[in-house]
Amino acid sequence: MRLSAMGDVAMTVPVLRAFVNQYPEVKITVVSRPFFKPFFEGIPNLSFLAFDEKERHKGFLGLCRLFQDLKALDIGAFADLHNVLRSKIVRTLFALNGKKVASVDKGRDEKKALTRSVNKIFKPLTTMFERHIKVFEQVGFPVSLANPKFPQKAILDSDILNLIGNSQQKLIGIAPFAQYDSKVYPLDLMQEVIDTLALDPNNTILLFGGGKKEIEILNTLSSNKENVINMAGKIKFPQELQLISNLDVMLSMDSGNAHIAAMLGVKVITLWGATHPYAGFSPFNQPFKNALVSDRKLFPKLPTSVYGNKKVEGYEDAMRTIAVEDIINLVL
Repeated sequence: MRLSAMGDVAMTVPVLRAFVNQYPEVKITVVSRPFFKPFFEGIPNLSFLAFDEKERHKGFLGLCRLFQDLKALDIGAFADLHNVLRSKIVRTLFALNGKKVASVDKGRDEKKALTRSVNKIFKPLTTMFERHIKVFEQVGFPVSLANPKFPQKAILDSDILNLIGNSQQKLIGIAPFAQYDSKVYPLDLMQEVIDTLALDPNNTILLFGGGKKEIEILNTLSSNKENVINMAGKIKFPQELQLISNLDVMLSMDSGNAHIAAMLGVKVITLWGATHPYAGFSPFNQPFKNALVSDRKLFPKLPTSVYGNKKVEGYEDAMRTIAVEDIINLVL
């Protein structure tokens, strides 16, 4: 069970792929929000149970119904990859019925030590992938993430091909947004990155985002350049996954798009502001050199938070220390 957020749900996918490869006789049922179902399609021996937040699974009685829905599937063990009140209730019901249960340890104390401004302990923490593995180990299924397998590139449908044109170009994805401003690379510098990459006619730059405000910004970033295409609002989510699987590289903030690309086996470059890959949220199977971080000599309190939701006065321009040239060189 893992209900949200998008990036966190995407981070379960590589672990589940490894699980089903190593235990082909075991069936997995994933409980998550309906929107995330496409993440898990094509994984053998895996079924998806949509969490109905508004009706069937709403409130305490709804969680009891969720337990009954799962119990009817003859579930033998419950892996809680979320460890919030909702999942704790379902987990407890399984435990009371004599089933094996385990929950993810989010390492809150370690993360506080990493992000505090005084007496900071700056060291890499256990990754979320390793934390998920420990959950499965506790219910009797050790999983190895060595030699990961990824799905084949999706065949692009006609709607996508009509939008992007020649799919034989180098396809560079750019997702310039994140949930919090402290994780977003300054848009004037991102415009420089896009403009420079667009100078090569062999590159097609595809911009990803969502929502009215983001679409307007992406339209500005892509204006007057034939090989820069704003994909936001033009295709459905399953089609977006198809397209991302065909990218040569994804440039992303510390956000869900990074994890989606990584779970599909795409090379990912991430830009880090208030957050830091040491917190354990670096995209799956990506070398550390692909994470460009803000200058800690100039901004020694970094990282200031795990999720980027804490603003620190004087740190608004931390991401300006990530050079445009470094980003372009790494993409190329």
